[in-house]
Amino acid sequence: MGLKKGTLKQILLITDGCSNKGEDPSATAGLAYEQGITVNVIGILEDDASQQPDGLQEVEDIALSGGGVSQLVYKKALSQTVQMVTKQAMTQTLQGFVNKELKQILGPEKSLEEMEPEKRGEIMEVVEDMGETCDLEVLVLIDTSASMTDKLPTVKEALIDLSISLNARIGRNRFSIFRFPGKQQDMEKVFDWSPRLDDISTIFPGLTSGGITPTGPAIREAIYQFGRKSLMRSLRHENERGMEEEA
Repeated sequence: MGLKKGTLKQILLITDGCSNKGEDPSATAGLAYEQGITVNVIGILEDDASQQPDGLQEVEDIALSGGGVSQLVYKKALSQTVQMVTKQAMTQTLQGFVNKELKQILGPEKSLEEMEPEKRGEIMEVVEDMGETCDLEVLVLIDTSASMTDKLPTVKEALIDLSISLNARIGRNRFSIFRFPGKQQDMEKVFDWSPRLDDISTIFPGLTSGGITPTGPAIREAIYQFGRKSLMRSLRHENERGMEEEA
């Protein structure tokens, strides 16, 4: 299976509910999925919430359209959930790749679930191995609307823990962090692509919260950021090749 060198792309959306500006976030998440980017969503509940707020149905809908994993979580359990969702989404995406490969090899009627247990076990080992070796790019999209103010310190700790837990992988990790709403736009970069999230302690105290929640436009902008990153990388390679030829 020639997938070891692939890059898994994820948007990790951390929110506490209702988007209230711009296009439908589920539709935008579907657009991301069509472009090979999985959208995973973590909906944060208040620790004393006796019932689920209405907006958290949206959490499931976005993840469903985005081919990802969704999880509702109380603030105190956020850290382990961020790690679990990211890893679960990697496995789910890789299983999807493997299923596609299997269909090409074995024909459309064979899927992973229909294989005999021994063969399925072997294939799951391949999936686990790929999860260790593939490159991973995670764009973290943080809701900084007014109701998220008291949750941001917990989000920061959870992301540092995520970075540490993924550092043991063989594959390359790249993270970036964007917030929505931004000061002037629907979405704003707060941390550029980097292999580690250790430095984010410095940016979080400066994150101010606003009232609106433009989730749909923010996901659309996040898709563009992945494309922009690929473009910058190919331009850099072109420049390096040009310099080698000149030398």
